[in-house]
Amino acid sequence: MIETAQAALTFPQFDPVAIAIGPLQVRWYALSYILGLLLAWRYCRWLTTRSPAAIAREAFDDFLFWAIIGVVIGGRLGYVLFYAPHYFAEHPLEALMVWKGGMAFHGGLLGVAAAAFLFCRNRRLPFFGIMDIVACAAPIGLFLGRIANFINGELWGRTSDLPWAMVFPAAGPEPRHPSQLYQAGLEGLLLFLVLFLAMRQGGLQRYGLLSGVFLIGYAVARSLGEVFRQFDTDVGLILGLTQGQLYSVPMLLLGIYLVATAQRAGPRAGSKDA
Repeated sequence: MIETAQAALTFPQFDPVAIAIGPLQVRWYALSYILGLLLAWRYCRWLTTRSPAAIAREAFDDFLFWAIIGVVIGGRLGYVLFYAPHYFAEHPLEALMVWKGGMAFHGGLLGVAAAAFLFCRNRRLPFFGIMDIVACAAPIGLFLGRIANFINGELWGRTSDLPWAMVFPAAGPEPRHPSQLYQAGLEGLLLFLVLFLAMRQGGLQRYGLLSGVFLIGYAVARSLGEVFRQFDTDVGLILGLTQGQLYSVPMLLLGIYLVATAQRAGPRAGSKDA
């Protein structure tokens, strides 16, 4: 194992703090969330010009605040409840310490969906008119989040003897898969491309189609990434699945349902395909 570790790539020692001005520190993890939300917001505004849902660009200016609240609250609650309920039951105040890290995508997704539902009801906008656009932009945040995981040297992969395996300082001397980069490619770049192509093929003309494609694509990409990723907790496998894979099953089933329903319903009234 020592020889393997010596032959492995060395993890670059990134400073987890991206910007420091006196006592003020901005970490890469926080910066990835901020940049991801801003880039996704700009992309969503552009996508409104291709959607027949009659959603003004300015609507996404207002929705950005709702989305931030949904991501932060949902992501943190998801991590607390899905991945470390026993720990936070003993340390309840730490559940509020978001700056220490610990966010779950599945929880963040539920948070954004809840925020979108309330926002659409308040503005009398079509729920999937908003969510289909948000789905196209979500991989931007996923990509940046996984890159931040890599920079922080966290959520590393399982042990490996492949030439590109890395020794992560906090994970012991064994070389491991840089699974954060695998997931950045699968959940970020590849899923973004799939959704972009689906949008170009008229995906926005059918309510729920792109939301369904996103759910299916993420469930598959996350499940593949989990094959190389070290278990998030000491729970290990449940019914032969990791926690990430297990939580992706409902997403996959809901995604298939949304795609099938959208295909049966056909294009929206007034769209070019109608």
